[in-house]
Amino acid sequence: MAGALTEAVRRGPAGGDEPRTAPAVVRLLLRVAGVLARRALLLALLLAFVFASVELLPGDAANATSERGESAADLAERRHLLGLDRPVLARFGEWMTGLPTGDLGTSARGEPVADLLSRPFPNTLLLGGLALLVTLVASVALGCWAAARPGGRTDRAVSAGATGVLALPEFVVAVALVLVFALWTDWLPAVTLTDADGSPASWRMLVLPVLALAIPQIGWNVRIVRAALADEAKAPHLETAVLDGLPRHRIFTHHLLPGALPTVAAGLATSTGMLLGGAVVVETIFNYPGIGSVLAGAVTDRDSPVIAGVVAVTGAVITGVLLLADLVRAWASGGRT
Repeated sequence: MAGALTEAVRRGPAGGDEPRTAPAVVRLLLRVAGVLARRALLLALLLAFVFASVELLPGDAANATSERGESAADLAERRHLLGLDRPVLARFGEWMTGLPTGDLGTSARGEPVADLLSRPFPNTLLLGGLALLVTLVASVALGCWAAARPGGRTDRAVSAGATGVLALPEFVVAVALVLVFALWTDWLPAVTLTDADGSPASWRMLVLPVLALAIPQIGWNVRIVRAALADEAKAPHLETAVLDGLPRHRIFTHHLLPGALPTVAAGLATSTGMLLGGAVVVETIFNYPGIGSVLAGAVTDRDSPVIAGVVAVTGAVITGVLLLADLVRAWASGGRT
């Protein structure tokens, strides 16, 4: 896919042969539209799978949200109001028709799903965005540090540490962080308190959730950065730069890192989905006001529109990040000689 986008890019970074022409830009836009169409189709299939999976769970939304003492007639009326007496395919089709306009349907408890997600989802984006930023900075710094001393103690230590933390699930990292920084040292809070608007009351309450999400992804991306730099170091133009007597820092910033950028961007884009998926678990551990609690409640209520709404907005964010990574890769690859 990045190769298809690259074909439409004449030259990316400074030093290219000539600027992109108007037809090349049009071809790029058409290819971007094709990529978006394919990913939209995949998202639609995923949403259909979500509706079908909820249908297979025991019970239904009418039973899960019923009040004590409701009669069978009351439950039947509730099922009719929720549309549960209709085929799941018909309900899914009706829900999908409102999706392009931002209408995510109505929850089993009568609240518009878009309103239900409008409060916690920005908090989840904040958590995931900060974790992605920490992942980027730490993985590039550690990867460059290891690559500057190939085969040395630093390289072996960084590689071993990255492999170790990569194998740790987010909830294990979260529990360890709580033990060390909340219970033993009392440096950081173990739970998240919220302001009146539902956002975290202090930046200190973001530190442990961000680290719990970022640490496993740092391990993953350090290995990617280190491998990309090692591959790039074998390129002929690197040997020329060394023979020309360029300083090491200039070789890193002007030759190694730009060449490794496409691979690094792909790794970070992959981490976006993992970060948002892991956020559900981490938010529960730290009582963070994100979509984790909303999703957990929706599964308990067998609430298909809410579950599908969470998947839709999360999938849209991941699709946007993947598209941005494709464009970065195409731009960087297009400028290489």
